Amino acid sequence: MAEFFAETWALPAPAAYALAGLIHCALLLGIVATGAMGFIWLERKVSGRIQDRLGPTRVGGKFGWLQSLADGIKLLSKEDLAPQEADRLLFRAAPYISFSASYTAYLALPFAPGWVAFDTNVAVFFILAVLGLEVFGVILGGYASGSKWSLFGAMREAAQVVSYEVPLGMCVAIPVLLTGTMNLTTIAQMQAGWFTNWLIFHDPFTFVAFWVYAACALASVNRAPFDLAEAESELVAGFLTEYSGLRWSYFFMAEYGSMLLVGGLAALLFFGGWNGPVPIFHSLGWAYAPDETAWRLTGFLSNLAGCMNFLTKAVLGVLVMMWARWTLPRLRIDQVMSMCLKYCIPLAAFCFVGVLGWQALGVASPNDWLPAARGGAIAVRETWWWQEAAAAPAGRAGRGDESGVGADTGDVVGGTARRARIAEGAGGAG
Repeated sequence: MAEFFAETWALPAPAAYALAGLIHCALLLGIVATGAMGFIWLERKVSGRIQDRLGPTRVGGKFGWLQSLADGIKLLSKEDLAPQEADRLLFRAAPYISFSASYTAYLALPFAPGWVAFDTNVAVFFILAVLGLEVFGVILGGYASGSKWSLFGAMREAAQVVSYEVPLGMCVAIPVLLTGTMNLTTIAQMQAGWFTNWLIFHDPFTFVAFWVYAACALASVNRAPFDLAEAESELVAGFLTEYSGLRWSYFFMAEYGSMLLVGGLAALLFFGGWNGPVPIFHSLGWAYAPDETAWRLTGFLSNLAGCMNFLTKAVLGVLVMMWARWTLPRLRIDQVMSMCLKYCIPLAAFCFVGVLGWQALGVASPNDWLPAARGGAIAVRETWWWQEAAAAPAGRAGRGDESGVGADTGDVVGGTARRARIAEGAGGAG
């Protein structure tokens, strides 16, 4: 986008990149803010149905779809208070730190081929690292409130998030191991084709790893039954006890933003990303091609459909988190920690070692046994990346294109560029 502004509007490079960055930030902020409003309404309706009641019905017509807007206006009109014993600077800064961490992680989240604010070859690492910073806002808010209940809640959150990051990272490492890259665009592209190419169907260990990831992601975003940081039955409201008005809402915007983020990450790593269960646009030849010099309407429509497909998967993940909240009872803090240390970490380690053995022994993938996989669909294998690099034009050597296919990504994950040159040399010698 910055190159477009520089070439078409003749803007200086700094101005072009600044304008492109502002547009990216505004689009991502719209997604996070609109998603939070929608999820607040959805949570009320889901909880109402599970508890056999109506939920919001008065504001905005039959379905109460303006209830979230009414809640926002109410929070804006509330007085912004700070306790007398609080550290006012840290107390006021904590909500923004928490929200900024959740929002910044969206920079590396691709919504379709080429539709990503910050296309990086270490996107998986970037998202996990930045998302883990959200806990600093919680700790800061609990400490600066000057209340023992807030401090207890913040310490619970710190212990929980730090513990569950270990099995969460191990589960995320399994798709990275299978695809040979940390570029989320490339991981999603490697799952193109029928739904049998999705990594969750690659082997039994990956299937189990997804469910471990789901439990750890639920704990990492502080959702019930793991919401011990704000357990109102014992800590009043935990680290949120002293907050009111708009600053209180920023914590919940960060929570809902993180929910959509981990749901989208699960879609990219295990469920094909923006690729649908049936490759309609690939069959029609409309799929987006990043090396196309001319802009094509069909490619844009393919990307738009893929983006809607990706968001649908992410929202379904959020819906499952809401379902779990209003179905399962809240755990005790010792049960939360025991689940991580005694079950999640051993299961994640077992799945990681199992995938290593599965790949080393060359066992056939279960998706090869399904009828849909016999129609010429691309099998997901670690050799896919090597083949793409070897088949790339010579002019693209040494740089990555918008789809994430390039020699620089290979350098990050193990010297693909060198293997591609070896393959090209072997072909020339033959």
